[in-house]
Amino acid sequence: MTGFDAHARNPATTWAALAAEAGADVNTRFGHRLMGIPGTWIGALEAGAAEGPDAHLPSGRRRRTDTRQRPWSQWHYWWQSHYLDSIIDAAFQALSQADRITARAALRQARQLLRGILIRNFGVFPNYYFDDMAWLALAAGRLNALSVRLEARSSPLALHAVKTLTKQLHGAHDSVVGGGIYWSRKRDFKNTPANGPAALHFARMGESDTAGAIVGWLRAELFDPETGLYLDGIHPSATGRDVERTVYTYNQGPILAALLKLGRPQDLTDATALIEAVGRGLHTPGQGLRLEPGGDGSLFTGILCRYLALAAQDLRLPARSRETASTMVLETAARLGGEPPAQLSAAVQRWTVLAAAASL
Repeated sequence: MTGFDAHARNPATTWAALAAEAGADVNTRFGHRLMGIPGTWIGALEAGAAEGPDAHLPSGRRRRTDTRQRPWSQWHYWWQSHYLDSIIDAAFQALSQADRITARAALRQARQLLRGILIRNFGVFPNYYFDDMAWLALAAGRLNALSVRLEARSSPLALHAVKTLTKQLHGAHDSVVGGGIYWSRKRDFKNTPANGPAALHFARMGESDTAGAIVGWLRAELFDPETGLYLDGIHPSATGRDVERTVYTYNQGPILAALLKLGRPQDLTDATALIEAVGRGLHTPGQGLRLEPGGDGSLFTGILCRYLALAAQDLRLPARSRETASTMVLETAARLGGEPPAQLSAAVQRWTVLAAAASL
């Protein structure tokens, strides 16, 4: 995959082709049946871990005999959630092109991945981290919507995931430091990575009061008026509040989407301001958004691009803000050429960013 000139405003079909190429790369180099179980799918954490004597075959026909695919090796639950979201992106992109065959294949793979996540997580959806659960709740909700769209019926497993994870998120929400949900079951830190996607999930579920309360709490406790961006988190302490002031790209994305989903006049005003703040603080003109380092960090900018693309298409926002959001996504997509990433998180991020560009 080579770089691309975002300023040329190439047709979305070109971005769609690049996104499809990136998706095929992820599925071929990382995807495999979990423990060889039919009807399951999972992403290996490193490229090559899914290789073996059948590597030349299409991914769905390979035997997974490589010893590196031990079932209880290192586990990154939330990476798989974003892999699931990217598969669903591909399905909706196919539907936008009236390609129901490709969309149905993606739906089938998404169901297999959700089943693989369940089995790999020891047969349950709850996890130690509430941000992990919020990300999977979002993806599972989209999977159910895709099933309804394609087959006029819900997905029982996706609905089970949504119901289970929503209950967990409700249980993490209390009045300590004014509100918000905890990051983990240790219940000693409330952060934007958990509250942003949880607010978006509640908004999508129609629980506007809960979503609005979380968005309001984020604004009161973790919004930095100097930059217009959201800080990382807050520790309850004897003095009341110890704030972690690091600014991450991905923290801005789900808050932006939650504001748009809530859609009240002030929410739309805040969404507009947040897009402009991202443009000032996290974007370099002509080069795109800041790319974060590391395994988890390799997903961060993709998450922001996913939700900037939604904003870019929201006609309730000013044209200037929509253009800013679009430009940031396209410029970032243009940087993601070169050699395919060796790690699942980075490969999924590339797929996510290109799919976001294709949607514009």
